[in-house]
Amino acid sequence: MASSSNQQSSKRVRVLVCDDSAFMRTAISRMIQSDPELVVIDTARDGVEALEKATRLDPDVMTLDIEMPRMDGLTVLRKIMAERPRPVIMLSSLTQDGAHATIEALSLGAFDFIPKQSSFVSLDIVKIREDLVAKIKAAAHSRLHTHKKVAPFTPPASAVKPSSLPVGVTPSVVALGISTGGPKALQEVLPALPADLPVGLLIVQHMPAAFTGPFAQRLNSLSKVEVREARDEDLIEPGTVLIAPGGWHLTAYRRTLSRYAVHISKIPANTLHIPSADVLMLSVAEVYGAQAMGVVMTGMGADGSLGMKAIYEKGGMTLGQDEASCAVYGMPRSCAEMGILRRVTPLSQVAEEITHAVCRPAVQILRPVTR
Repeated sequence: MASSSNQQSSKRVRVLVCDDSAFMRTAISRMIQSDPELVVIDTARDGVEALEKATRLDPDVMTLDIEMPRMDGLTVLRKIMAERPRPVIMLSSLTQDGAHATIEALSLGAFDFIPKQSSFVSLDIVKIREDLVAKIKAAAHSRLHTHKKVAPFTPPASAVKPSSLPVGVTPSVVALGISTGGPKALQEVLPALPADLPVGLLIVQHMPAAFTGPFAQRLNSLSKVEVREARDEDLIEPGTVLIAPGGWHLTAYRRTLSRYAVHISKIPANTLHIPSADVLMLSVAEVYGAQAMGVVMTGMGADGSLGMKAIYEKGGMTLGQDEASCAVYGMPRSCAEMGILRRVTPLSQVAEEITHAVCRPAVQILRPVTR
């Protein structure tokens, strides 16, 4: 009986929780251990202890507070990534300083982050727990595949219908929806886009309000295209990437016969996510029709599936990230299961697929999927 219990325990994701607050260590540990697939193997009260226990206990995943005594979280993260890399989820305060530090952590190799509330006894406790658990599982999954040789990509036969690929229509805009695992993924995709990208790119990344501005600045510093947090009435222009501000929906509209712009709004207020990929893509499908391109990438849930369906039904281009390269294969899976993806591609080829689609001559037919 003990052997069976030990065997079951060994299959669980082992998590080290690092925070200088005893209350936060307890709250985070309880959230993690509420899921039978996860176990907290220990906690650390400061940066020095976090580094020592990470080396000695070899956890599958760490949660790491940015502000800690003796050694701050960013210093701990640098040392871990240099000496014994592993998935780390940062816990960050909902402040401008916390946001900038979190974006720095993502650039240093952190897997993702969780906004740290002043108290985990709020009405948002269920959502916070769900996000934390999902990100820990995704992080553990990413570690399992770190040292595996990746097989050549072969899209599922049912994922794309070559005969239904749009003929003679070149996208005039790209709408992209992404969530869990998105910060790392976008840092790979956007820098690979050419400076002369002939269309505008609109992005919904599920992220709190204080974080989207610094995140856009970080991406802008890495990219040839211009990346910025969207503002109301911003024009949708070639070579420009607009990221929806946290807590606001982003929608497209036609300003004049040849000019398009965006609205920032809190409406609709009853969506699961604000911003919502569905809200963005539904507006893009309505405004651009067959000249719209929708892209759905890593993230849990189904946000974006309704918008992608609308783009698909209007005759636009729809692209999904493949399962193997997703941190969480939720949003793309929902689209794949609906049969509305015209192409499926690994993360490493998303930028190439976007560029190929928007730069092709209007009379050229999109390449069929190679099998």
